[in-house]
Amino acid sequence: MQNFSYEHLYRFTYDMLFQIGCPESDAKTATEVLLSADLRGVDSHGVARLSGYVRLWEKGRINAKPKVKVTYETPSTAVVDGDSGLGLVVAPFAMKVAMEKAKNVGTGWVSVKNSNHYGIAGYHAMMALEQDMIGISLTNASPLVAPTFSKERLLGTNPISVAIPAKEEPPFVADMATTTAANGKLEILQRKGLDTPTGWVQDKSGNPTTSANGVKDGGALLPLGGDREHGSHKGYALGAIVDIFSAVLSGANYGPWVPPFVAFLDPLPNLVGEGIGHFFGAMRVDAFRPADEFKSHMDNWIRRFRTAETTPGNEKVIIPGDPERELEYIRMKDGIPLLDPVVKDLTELGERFGVKF
Repeated sequence: MQNFSYEHLYRFTYDMLFQIGCPESDAKTATEVLLSADLRGVDSHGVARLSGYVRLWEKGRINAKPKVKVTYETPSTAVVDGDSGLGLVVAPFAMKVAMEKAKNVGTGWVSVKNSNHYGIAGYHAMMALEQDMIGISLTNASPLVAPTFSKERLLGTNPISVAIPAKEEPPFVADMATTTAANGKLEILQRKGLDTPTGWVQDKSGNPTTSANGVKDGGALLPLGGDREHGSHKGYALGAIVDIFSAVLSGANYGPWVPPFVAFLDPLPNLVGEGIGHFFGAMRVDAFRPADEFKSHMDNWIRRFRTAETTPGNEKVIIPGDPERELEYIRMKDGIPLLDPVVKDLTELGERFGVKF
């Protein structure tokens, strides 16, 4: 494990993206989105994924210079076509469209097609905070998840993020997969040679397993809850909602047709849509009540929950967004830790393209 400064990783990531043909502004946006994951402790979605994006570009599945555009709209809604661009670029464009519509009519809702993996959901939801808006960010993903009672992989980890502004307190930021664990956490356990907790994965026969390679070996991730007795039907329903809002609504691929993130697997034949799908929402707080009044009450809500009486052995109740915010402060100061296999991968990637890591 080695620590690297934000500036070091920013320079390398930007240079790599520029090297594959991304315009300066797109390379800057994509780098900021990618590194936001590392800063907030979502290591599986940060620079560790950079080589995956490059491999998809090499396969012709990512367009480094997309012409992202709105293809259909009403005063409060829109569909965005990402032109096979980096989701790290397409998603901020679409969120800005949602925010502009919210600015004009109170709320904005944008569904996206023809995109790719967009990094962490929270980055896009949090874009709304600076304008006193509530932000919502959803995306579907490669099918690695079996619905409750199934052996088939039909859904992605399909995250949901909601960001809500406060006044003096930090914002409320929920950012979560609709599975018991995100696939990236399996990748980290694989690099460390560790097993998973019970309830994360089932094997190819549908039986519980703690192997971090369970999905690689033909098994599946489990919906939030793990099994029916612990509420997996609710996680399955949440993942399905994300899939429908992100893709059935926009014209992207859904369910088992979502293209895989890995370049060595080709998309299925006879696709039902275009690329990966996202969904964004922006709600102007003052469309409901005065923004200062709302934010003061959010402060009150947060403080009351923070001071809740805790169960034995626990120091405090965590507000969604607290751990990531605290880690961001630490990592900006002390550096971002990268596992040795990630360092090796990025070094080799840089050598191939003449970019020094």
